Amino acid sequence: MTAIEMIRLVGTEFKAVSDSVLEQWLEFVSPMVSKKQFGKLYNQALALLVCHKLKMAGHGENPLGDIGTIGAGFAVSSVSEGGSSVSFGANQSSNLAADAELGLTAYGVQFLQLRRMVIIPIHCSGEQEAW
Repeated sequence: MTAIEMIRLVGTEFKAVSDSVLEQWLEFVSPMVSKKQFGKLYNQALALLVCHKLKMAGHGENPLGDIGTIGAGFAVSSVSEGGSSVSFGANQSSNLAADAELGLTAYGVQFLQLRRMVIIPIHCSGEQEAW
């Protein structure tokens, strides 16, 4: 399955986005995804990252209307009127600062999960044993 087919499968909200625009987004994000590291999951990683970027750019359907836009989540943590309340959870404490943006969409979170499956980070504490 190609990356565009996967985008159409998981990102049904982007049905109005043309294939040529999707190809531009794929070209934009492809340097951010390693073919060597993701292997057979490369197209899936590309598709999820493109869906995330599309959502962050304001594409796709939003059942909450303007109040549910991604940008509102950066500035407002909750909105109340009368007995109704809507909250936007922007708690990114479990993500590194570099990955915090990916936690703002379901597609970004799925990309992070996929990346964690294929890429094992190496942590260095800076300590050295004396011989």
